[in-house]
Amino acid sequence: MAEPLKNGYDRAYLERLAETLDACAPAGIDRHAFLDAAFAEGWEELELKGRMRRITEATRAVLPTDYLDALPIVRGAAASFGGYLSMHFPDFVEQYGLDDWDPSVDALRWLTRFGSSEFAVRPFLAKDPARMVATMREWADNRNEHVRRLASEGCRPRLPWAMNLPVFQDDPAPLLPILEALHDDDSDYVRRSVANNLNDIAKDHPEVTLTTTERWQGKSEQIDRVVKHACRTLLREGHPRAMRMFGFRDPADITLTDLRLDQETVPLGGDLHFHFQLDAPDSLGRIRLEYRIDFARPHGRGARKVFQIGESDCSDSCRAVSRRHSFVDRSTRKHYPGDHRLTVIVNGVAKAETHFALAD
Repeated sequence: MAEPLKNGYDRAYLERLAETLDACAPAGIDRHAFLDAAFAEGWEELELKGRMRRITEATRAVLPTDYLDALPIVRGAAASFGGYLSMHFPDFVEQYGLDDWDPSVDALRWLTRFGSSEFAVRPFLAKDPARMVATMREWADNRNEHVRRLASEGCRPRLPWAMNLPVFQDDPAPLLPILEALHDDDSDYVRRSVANNLNDIAKDHPEVTLTTTERWQGKSEQIDRVVKHACRTLLREGHPRAMRMFGFRDPADITLTDLRLDQETVPLGGDLHFHFQLDAPDSLGRIRLEYRIDFARPHGRGARKVFQIGESDCSDSCRAVSRRHSFVDRSTRKHYPGDHRLTVIVNGVAKAETHFALAD
């Protein structure tokens, strides 16, 4: 299993951060006080975002009391760092700069080049949506791809691991000019963010996402990839309009037979192998195959996830399909023993299901 990202905040990282802050501060900082504050009681038990916040608080403790005097030091130090670990710099602005709008928002624009400001900008959106969206529309024209991506990523209604933005869950219309400006961006990094934003919107307003993507579809292969990624939740849900949009046929006359498992009990960490056959009166046509597993959870609370098998154009009237699913634990999914249900889905419609057990 990969090393937890939180372990990147080790003593060497924090000592380098203390040294950099010291060099950027006109009067220097107390490096020992910074390290003591960061590694105070409970550090080992903190997860990634908890450690990030602890570093933010330790930084605040050793910088000038006046936020506007401290902010240039944070901006200067950030240029020596990068990647996800450096998101404690924009977190500093999120925690202490909400009442100093203009310098803080400009700092978020600058800091996103080194560690994304996508989380830190959200309290500003919540405080004054119209003002912040107007700024993000300007960012959509910025020469730097990280700033352009922030314009889209920061205002996602349901950004994972971040505070939701109910104002845009209720009405995503203010976001659409930003997405229009960026959907054909030169950077794939930016275009994927546009798709993710529209996918978020689809969870509350599927018709908005569909109307937007139908208008974009067919303009270029590049834009078509944005469209497909933006509609992925709607496709997983079998939304009829989304299915038609991508040419998937009505599966009413497709039958699924002979769904079988190689074994009815799978060991934890093992593989489930299953097989089935599709039949149609004539050619199967364009089909999207998925399977859904309802997982056992402690105390009887279940969890459900859909996995894609594939998409294809099939001129034959029958097709045999085999699939393997791994029950090795991952950082994003832990497995538990108990009864599980497997459902096979054809073009958004559940066609057959069976049960199996996961055992210690």
